[in-house]
This record gives sequence, C-alpha cells and structure tokens, in this order.
Amino acid sequence: MSQAEMTAGSVRGRTVRAKAASFLQRQGALVALVAVAVFAFARYERFLTEENLTNVLRQNSMLGLVALGMTFVILTGGIDLSVGSLVAVAGVVAAGLADRGILAAVAAGVGVATALGLVNGLVIAKARIQPFIVTLAMMIAARGVALVYTGEKTLSVPAGAQAFRELGRGRVDLGAFSAPYPVLILLAAYALGWFVLNYTRFGRHTYALGDSEEAARLMGLNVGRVTVGVYTLSGALAGLAGVLLASRLGTGQPVAAVGWELDAIAAVVVGGTLLTGGQGGVGSTLVGMLLLALIFNIFNLEGWISPWWQLVLRGVILLAVVVVQNRLSRRK
Repeated sequence: MSQAEMTAGSVRGRTVRAKAASFLQRQGALVALVAVAVFAFARYERFLTEENLTNVLRQNSMLGLVALGMTFVILTGGIDLSVGSLVAVAGVVAAGLADRGILAAVAAGVGVATALGLVNGLVIAKARIQPFIVTLAMMIAARGVALVYTGEKTLSVPAGAQAFRELGRGRVDLGAFSAPYPVLILLAAYALGWFVLNYTRFGRHTYALGDSEEAARLMGLNVGRVTVGVYTLSGALAGLAGVLLASRLGTGQPVAAVGWELDAIAAVVVGGTLLTGGQGGVGSTLVGMLLLALIFNIFNLEGWISPWWQLVLRGVILLAVVVVQNRLSRRK
C-alpha cells in the first residue's frame, strides 16, 4: 500500500471517528433513553402501565420546566443556581393568594419569580459579575424571602380554591386521550421553547452568545439584552413550576425544591447541551430529563435501592456524562 493510500485511509478513519463522536454527543442521550426503556419494559410488568408512566411524567413536569429555563441560560455559557429558591418563592406566594382566584395566584407566583430572574440578568449584564456568584446570592436571598413571607411555616391552599388545586392535580380526558394538566403545560412550553430557539432572532442570539461573547459583541448583538432575557425566562419558568408544585401538593412550602437547580443542570447536561454554551437545545434537555426520570423510576421499581444510594448514583451518572462529553468534544 502506497503512502498516499495510507494517508487517505488515516484521514477517512479520523473522519469516521469524528462523525461518530458528534453523533454520540448529539444523540447519545436518545440512544440511552431507548435502551433504558426497553430494559425496563422487559424487566418490570408495572413499567408500561398508565399509572406508572403518568406518575413519572407528572412528578417530573415541574422539574422539566425548570430545566427548560436552565437550557437557555446554559446555551449562553451561564448558570442559574437560584431556580430552586424561585420555585419555593412562587409556590408560597401562589398558595397565599389562592383564595383570591386562580388568575391572581398564578400571575403573582410567576410574576415574583420573573422579577427575581430579571434582577439576576440585570446584575450579570450591567455589573459584569459572574453568573455563578449572582445566582448563588439570589438562591440564598430568595430562600430567605420565602421563609420570611411564610413565617417559616407551610401555607395551605384553602379548601375553597378548587380551581387552583385542579391546575396541578387535574387532567384532560378526551375519550382515548388523557393527560394531566402539568404534562400538557410542559409539552407546550417545550414546543414554544424549541420554536424560539430555532426560528427567532432571540434564539439565534442565544446560540451566538454561547459560541463567543466577544464575537457576538463584534457582530453588533446586544449581549446585555440577551443575557437579561435568558435569566428572566429562567425565572418565569421556575415560577410556573412553583405554582404547579403548590397546586399539586396543596401547600406552599418555603423549603420546597431544594437541590432542583442541580437536578435541572443534570438534565440539561445529560441531554447533550455543553456547559460551555453554544451547543444543544430544548429537545436534548427533554430527552435528558426523561432519561433521568426513567432511571430513577427503575430504582424505585427495584425497591431495594435506598434514597441515599440514589443520590450517590445521581452524582456518578452526572460525572460520567460530563467526562464522556468532554472526551467526545475533544475527539470531534
């Protein structure tokens, strides 16, 4: 074999490996999701029952909304550690106003969280402080606000606020089609998020900012506006998640959603969105969220894995995914 043929073969080999690495980075979570679903179907009779699947989707719908907002933030190369606390603030505010009608409760809960997300974005964009520091401070402050607002107590949703309770517990029944309201809201939010990222100027600017902030500035993009926009959106979705959580539980809990920021980041990263920004999407996050939900559902169906060991396995899974992503990115 000539030197030219050997060189051509080496180039083709590197090209194939690069394409394989790119495919795994983009679709690896989907392949894993299918594999996990097939395994669960073969092992557990209860897995494909309507009750089990409905519970999995309903229980993870609120976290899915938080992860959707986190996706926009991470695509810009940022991070939002305050979302768990914003969920709690929105929940207690909505529960406290539930007796004034569902519109007032939802608007107030989502509005407060949106305003706090706006504060995050303004401080990051105008003061040029690292998102980690700003959102960490907001995480602490917002949790304190929730505790002060409730007097460190759980707020019960009044028995008469049936419309508000129905938002998190009810479902749509149309003959053969039936789905809980939180799941429908989740799907609608992801569909809208996909459209925004792929077909709007804001979506294109979000990717551009994640690729390179300096390049985005040189292109004339309003980097500050995009930054404020993604953190405001993250706050709004966290607020919606908090309202749904309070409706489902029938209480507003100031200590709710502790650690949700890490679970949301895990869903985004497992789905294939890079922590450095610029690559990924809401579809990837939805796949990542479903993959983690099915894995933890399998833990529960097994019955012998304690909640503490589940936390250990969560950390191991997340670390493994980040390591694999890093290697695939380098190979690509």
